[in-house]
Amino acid sequence: MDRSLRTLTLLLLLNYSWSQANAQDTVRVSNVPEYVGEHIRLLADPTGSMTVDEVAAAGSFTPSGQKVPNLGISSDIHWLELFIQNDTGEDAVILDLEHAEVEHVTVYLAAANALSRIATTGQAYSLTTRPVAQPEYVFPLPIARGEVERVLLRVKSDKQLQVPIKLHVPSRFSESRTTRNMLIGAYIGIMLVMGLYNLFIFFSIRDRSYLIYVSYILFVMLTQLAFWGIGQYYIWGSLIWFSVKASIVFTFLTAIAASEFMKHFIDTRTHVPRLHAGIKYFYGLFFVVVGTYMFLAPNLGYKLAQVSAGLFASYMLITIIKVRRMGSRQAGYFLVAWSVFLVGTMVFTLKDMGILPYNDITVFTMPIGSAIEGVLLSFGLADRINVLRREKERSQAEALTALQENERLVREQNVLLEEKVKQRTAALQESNEHLKRTQAQLVSAEKMASLGQLTAGIAHEINNPINFITSNIAPLRRNIGEIVEVMQEYRGMDPAQAAVQLADLRAREERLGISESIAELDDIINSIAEGSTRTAEIVRGLRNFSRLDESDLKDADLNEGLRSTLAVLQPQFKDKVDIRLELGTLPKVECFPGKVNQVFMNILTNGAQATLARMDGRPREVVATTRNLGDLVEIVITDTGVGMTPEVQARIFDPFFTTKAVGEGTGLGLSIVYGIIEDHHGSIAVESTPGVGTSFRIQLPIHQQRRQELRA
Repeated sequence: MDRSLRTLTLLLLLNYSWSQANAQDTVRVSNVPEYVGEHIRLLADPTGSMTVDEVAAAGSFTPSGQKVPNLGISSDIHWLELFIQNDTGEDAVILDLEHAEVEHVTVYLAAANALSRIATTGQAYSLTTRPVAQPEYVFPLPIARGEVERVLLRVKSDKQLQVPIKLHVPSRFSESRTTRNMLIGAYIGIMLVMGLYNLFIFFSIRDRSYLIYVSYILFVMLTQLAFWGIGQYYIWGSLIWFSVKASIVFTFLTAIAASEFMKHFIDTRTHVPRLHAGIKYFYGLFFVVVGTYMFLAPNLGYKLAQVSAGLFASYMLITIIKVRRMGSRQAGYFLVAWSVFLVGTMVFTLKDMGILPYNDITVFTMPIGSAIEGVLLSFGLADRINVLRREKERSQAEALTALQENERLVREQNVLLEEKVKQRTAALQESNEHLKRTQAQLVSAEKMASLGQLTAGIAHEINNPINFITSNIAPLRRNIGEIVEVMQEYRGMDPAQAAVQLADLRAREERLGISESIAELDDIINSIAEGSTRTAEIVRGLRNFSRLDESDLKDADLNEGLRSTLAVLQPQFKDKVDIRLELGTLPKVECFPGKVNQVFMNILTNGAQATLARMDGRPREVVATTRNLGDLVEIVITDTGVGMTPEVQARIFDPFFTTKAVGEGTGLGLSIVYGIIEDHHGSIAVESTPGVGTSFRIQLPIHQQRRQELRA
């Protein structure tokens, strides 16, 4: 049953074809191809549900009335009917659809009592679907010589849909494309030459305007290649989704590149800041339009794209005119070039709208306009080099004048400066001398402060034996006086009365307690001797500590230096701080003994004072240890004092830095210590923990470098 119906339908189609061929104008293929739109009849399928059989049987086709049917922007499917008579003398006819922006196109041929599909292809299809390898759509139709056949085309596009169809003799098809291909090749060559030339200039002078212009040229060319189908065919052919959207995407990239070039080339930020600021709002509009076209509603997005592109072109034209009125020479070049481009674009758009005829002139106005615009802008950029050169020469002349004026001022100022330098030099020398005197006074003050502390302790320590000696002088004088008195009486006795006087003297001895006085004399003399010995020991320790008689390097026993230093300090901290020495075996060390002892005294004093500052009841201890490290000796002095923070540790050797209250320290003690250690080519390090204590680690070489050099 279905086969019978199909056969009946085909017979009806055949009869219909012949009847229409007789009733309608048929197209005869000539050697000079022309657009055949006036012979085309149209049928719209808004729902897209009609089959080719239904379309073939339909009688509602209407004449197009145009050489190039303009179907507008619509989501409908359009069917085109065309009767072709092959008068070429060849057994085929070439149907050429010269519009690469058609997304869907299917060609059917009703011949030999059958309806056959020639091909289904378009911008939304792979290149492999094209029956002839061409950027546009070419269909070979097997129409026998002298025959008249019916051709049906099914087309659909979300963009402006025009159907420019030409019929070609197969053997002369390539020849008919020669002029078109030459124009396209010339356009591409011109754009590439301008782009490469200005890219070379950019690398030469590093002016950003040239780089933006190169990107603008590139986007303009890619836009035209997308319109012609060359981009899809040769560049991004495998990206079918992008191929459908490429012309709109590149159109807006071209607009952005044009505006960026305009902003830099004519300096809109300076001349028309408000119009300059308004460009960014168009960028936002472009983003919305492209998003609508690509992801939401293609038909609506395409219409919005046409409107927004027109508005932006007008906005740029107004901006350029305003800058030109301000006297900008470069804006004049840009105005002429942009006007040419806009004229070409307007002609191209009016052709799409059907107001102007579709022919080779209107088709190529936009690429011709863009090529002329590119050349004119290149002239403007070349002139920009001259402008920049003149500006550079002017700025160099101004700079030279300024340099000459500056040179004169410098000469005048040098005279004044030399006089001031002399005055300042004298003042600095005076200040330096004053500083040296002040420094010497401060160091002396520090030494005097230390000496004062020593003096107080030593005076107290020496005062005890001296008081002991002075307190025994009175009983010694009394006892000696009594003994002397008795001795004189013995010497003055009369021999004649010796017995009587001797008895009286013995009674007097008993009364005076001469025997007890003689025994007491021994105790008094021993006490005086002990006090004198203690005083001599203190003086000897002080002498060993100060080494006032030594001003050169000496081989000294540092353990003995610590002992003498402790002997000097002991009176000051006796019964307050437990100062202990844990001394190892040390060799003699080449040093300035007095200065090294001053180091020991300062650190031991600081440690003892740090322990006295604690109020937590922990033992107050200061321990000094020594050991031999081969070529070095090490002295470590550790206390259980209040400790130091890292910030304080970092500054303890700075002159005048102290944590003591005003009047209690000069801040020079540890600075002097550091200087003495450096003079001995040694090192000093500190480790401290707040609330735990501090440890100073001193290392001194056994032999000094200067002594070694003298020995060598």
